[in-house]
Amino acid sequence: MENKPQNFLEVSNTNTEEGDVLAIVSNVEEGPQPQATGVLEEETRWVTGIPLFTFIATTTVVIFLILLDTSIISTAIPRITADFNSLSDVGWYGSSYLLASAAVQPLTGKIFENFDMKWTYITLFGIFELGSLLCGIARSSNMLIVGRAIAGIGGPGLINGGLTILASIVPLRRRPALTGIVMGCSQLGTVAGPLIGGVFTSYTTWRWCFYINLPVGGLAFLALLFVRIPSPPARVQRISDVLPVMKEDLDLIGFTLFAATMVQFLLPLQWGGNQYPWDSVVVICLFCTAFATMIIFIVWEYSTGENAMIPLSMLRIRVVWTSCLYYGMQAGSSLCGIYYIPIYFQAVKGVSPITSGVWILPTILSQLFSALLFGILIGKMGYYLPFGVTSSILGAVGSGLLTTLNPSTTTGEWIGYQIIAGVNRGMSMQIPILAIQNSLPSSRTAVAMAFLIFCQTFFGSVFISFANTIFTNKLESGLRQYAPSTDSKSVFAAGATGIREVVTPQQLPGVLVAYSKSVEDVFYLALGAAIAGFGLAWGMGWVDVRKKNKNETNKQ
Repeated sequence: MENKPQNFLEVSNTNTEEGDVLAIVSNVEEGPQPQATGVLEEETRWVTGIPLFTFIATTTVVIFLILLDTSIISTAIPRITADFNSLSDVGWYGSSYLLASAAVQPLTGKIFENFDMKWTYITLFGIFELGSLLCGIARSSNMLIVGRAIAGIGGPGLINGGLTILASIVPLRRRPALTGIVMGCSQLGTVAGPLIGGVFTSYTTWRWCFYINLPVGGLAFLALLFVRIPSPPARVQRISDVLPVMKEDLDLIGFTLFAATMVQFLLPLQWGGNQYPWDSVVVICLFCTAFATMIIFIVWEYSTGENAMIPLSMLRIRVVWTSCLYYGMQAGSSLCGIYYIPIYFQAVKGVSPITSGVWILPTILSQLFSALLFGILIGKMGYYLPFGVTSSILGAVGSGLLTTLNPSTTTGEWIGYQIIAGVNRGMSMQIPILAIQNSLPSSRTAVAMAFLIFCQTFFGSVFISFANTIFTNKLESGLRQYAPSTDSKSVFAAGATGIREVVTPQQLPGVLVAYSKSVEDVFYLALGAAIAGFGLAWGMGWVDVRKKNKNETNKQ
């Protein structure tokens, strides 16, 4: 157990140029490393044929279920609160999952790095399934909240775990297309969640929003058991190795500090403007303590060095930090559309939740098609940077066009706007993944993927909180401006689908304008995120993944 991972500072240097970094990484991955005290030179054996197809299919299903679980509950919450008489607990149904996932996400990278990847993946999936089961059989609101938290512990690591395993079993040249398949298909869970949740809630029971994970996940679980996944030797080989590894390599103190920071930061984002005013003592104190705890966490991680949960030397590499921020901006911009386009359809166009789910098919189909197409093109052309820059431009154009949505927007217009936004999402989703995998040694892939997915989750949560605040404040002022005779409390209480039941025909046009103006301001936030992503995209490096693949091929 005295072996230590290779010092990452020997591989990456903050003052090193892009080409030098790649050359050093290639040397680390190719040649013998007599000075390294850890792992002997790894002989990579790529997975092909039926085993590869099985892994790709099961990983896609698993990530689909994870993303579905984050959005499917949105349409079920009204029925859940009615069954449990728990309107005051609404915020916890989403935040319990969010808090658990954000706190645990970076730690999963260290776990994948030190334990057998396949069995780590299966264990996390079992935890997620257990949480889903508890939610499905919940007999009280508190039991449902606990189930959501358990699912949140298991779920996040499955995304970065799947990407980490994929990077270890296929050459870099093939990863763009396969990553496009996995992420393109699985991301449908986010946009299809409200539609599927609405169907279950309307025609069966809200409990099927969680039960669906059990039979589908069970088949994926069985398939994973029989797939051989070659991976580097795990540091934990015996039961006696577990405690030393946990003490020396998992950075549990750093994890504790990080988890405390996330809870203290995300709770006021959930509570602000809902349970408590933004300027309340509770919200301000939580933000202040989050900032103080984050400072302590950074100092600890710096002192821990290369065994830190989030090695600071890794974050100093331009490709890494720009890719993480780019992914966060893309997540924030995309989630604004995923959440608020259905609100526009239901409130302004007056359609049902199920119909609004059908009307977002242009987003779903264009995202799926572009993820597959551009994944193949990146593998053929080798360079991912042009696609990253182009996707940011499309994101800005799409968000800009979505700001023009109003009660008279035609069907052709909102279909076209969604197609542009969907192509942006499909094109961009695998680019930061490839950039980081291409710029780091394979020994750091697990930790880097965990932090990348954390950034996606964290920034997505922050942007949704900001979007909710913008929407609520704008709607309140818009009702005073365009429908001054309406009771704003009744409009808010009615929700997007019920406004026509609480206002008169004379008041309705003004209310619809207020709603569309509120959605418009949310898409200005998405526009800002897309513009920021455009600037960050240039930092991900002009690199040909095919050149690195030649080095990988020589290792076989």
